[in-house]
Amino acid sequence: MIQEVSGDILLSEAEVLAHGIAPGDHFDSGLALALRERWPAMYKDFRHFCNQQHPDAGKLWLWSGPGLRIANLFTQAEVPANGGHPGKATVANVNHALRELRHLIVKEGIMSVALPRLATGVGGLDWAEVQPLVERHLGDLDIPVIIYTEYHQGVKAVEKL
Repeated sequence: MIQEVSGDILLSEAEVLAHGIAPGDHFDSGLALALRERWPAMYKDFRHFCNQQHPDAGKLWLWSGPGLRIANLFTQAEVPANGGHPGKATVANVNHALRELRHLIVKEGIMSVALPRLATGVGGLDWAEVQPLVERHLGDLDIPVIIYTEYHQGVKAVEKL
């Protein structure tokens, strides 16, 4: 069941926190930056993963840390080899990444997931394009799927877990 909340996603009690990034992302803005600052080991592990695996857009990488798992959804185009910023998200990449997330949830028996309005910040997509994909891939799951629609730093949302 999908529920929309306002608050600080970093305070979520969901079992998995999901967000959109690019393969090779620098985690230097938005939610990715907040995650990098809070869990620097995740970013170090992410860099190692990207250097070893060269992931494609539309996939995901799951990181397990102390009391939390973070699903990094590759919704954006890869960071150019010569540096620079990642490309924008695409509907196709979001669609594939959400399919991967659903598969992970079912396979791992995940009991709750929280995500922002995926790919609408740095990713550059409109929520009207992304919301139907979230509904299609996650809407019929029998677990809480918590969408953080508005960010309010330090404010714990009321999540129905």
